[in-house]
Amino acid sequence: MRVREAKPEDALRLFELYHQLVNNPGVKVEPEQIQAVYDDERSMLFVCDYQGDVVGSALVSLCSDVMFRKQPFAIVENVIVDVAARGLGVGSALFKEIDIFCVNTNCSKIMLLSASQRTDSHAFFEKQGFKGALKRGFVKYRSTFSSAE
Repeated sequence: MRVREAKPEDALRLFELYHQLVNNPGVKVEPEQIQAVYDDERSMLFVCDYQGDVVGSALVSLCSDVMFRKQPFAIVENVIVDVAARGLGVGSALFKEIDIFCVNTNCSKIMLLSASQRTDSHAFFEKQGFKGALKRGFVKYRSTFSSAE
């Protein structure tokens, strides 16, 4: 099992994994966007390769902050482990690399959101050191943005 940065040629497999995560016909994974994330030093798209197949992924984005000097904070999104690979340590391997990335970039904290009904995932995130009861997350999707006139 090896965690690495995603490459443009991982696009189709990531598309398949994301469809395990959400049932949304709008999901499109473009090789060019994977390359853009790869080139962006403030983002990291991790994939876990197991026996030659990408079986998990997580996106980490750094956000600038002024509260704690120059320390950014990290947002983790789109965490997915293939249903067939759950229980093999894929998620733990991904989060170990996320922790290393965040230490190396001097992050003050790592935050993530998870759909409220995904209680198995919540238990996993807590095993990784996340505290689900400390804060409450809110989401506003593009379809409900106010128009800028």
